[in-house]
Amino acid sequence: MGTVFTLDLVTDLPEAELAPGIDDAFAWLRWVDDTFSTYKPGSEISRLRRGELSPEQCHTEVRGVLAACRQLTEETEGYFDAWAGPTRALDPSGLVKGWAAERASGMLSAAGATDHCLNAAGDIALAGAPAPGQPWRIGIAHPLVPQRLTTVVAVGEGGVATSGTAERGCHVVNPHTGRPAVGLASVTVIGPSLAAADAYATAAVAMGTDAPVWLSSLDGYESFVLDAAGHLWRSAGFAALQVA
Repeated sequence: MGTVFTLDLVTDLPEAELAPGIDDAFAWLRWVDDTFSTYKPGSEISRLRRGELSPEQCHTEVRGVLAACRQLTEETEGYFDAWAGPTRALDPSGLVKGWAAERASGMLSAAGATDHCLNAAGDIALAGAPAPGQPWRIGIAHPLVPQRLTTVVAVGEGGVATSGTAERGCHVVNPHTGRPAVGLASVTVIGPSLAAADAYATAAVAMGTDAPVWLSSLDGYESFVLDAAGHLWRSAGFAALQVA
């Protein structure tokens, strides 16, 4: 997926007991990369893009992701679109990283690693707690000022997803114009599902300055927006999550 996954694990269980579950979770992430990569010519997504496979010939997980992408296109008024690039070639990356990390987090919990933070380059799956009664503290990188944070939030279980220009520049395309979305520098979405939060954050960046109104309508999700000029906006419940 072109990035690094890191695991922060809090446990009293012996390493030998947890190692198989951790290995399985990272094997899953490698399988996702091999299957969904748009850079690896042998991946199912690459073969699907070239017309060598039909959707019906793809793995059931691929078909499930494609169905979820179509549903998200409807849910986001067309701003999340896996076929939105300049060449209209399939690219479900705006969903896959968060979806894969969420699934890996579930595998870790099932294996006994019930208190963990799995970070996929800013898309973060959280389970349990770092200490009894304590939430996870997550810093949100400032997209306009290197090595700085915009804020720190305290979050229990769920997902924190950020999309923006800090790492890859203006890489999100507005599907309605076909041009890169430049109005927003960063969108962070926090909620119960990392997969959904990841897709919502991508869609919001594509929306540009219209995003706050749409983000306010999301039930169960809080959001934080920084536009390209440095102006901040946060959803009604976001302030309750902020600790710095």
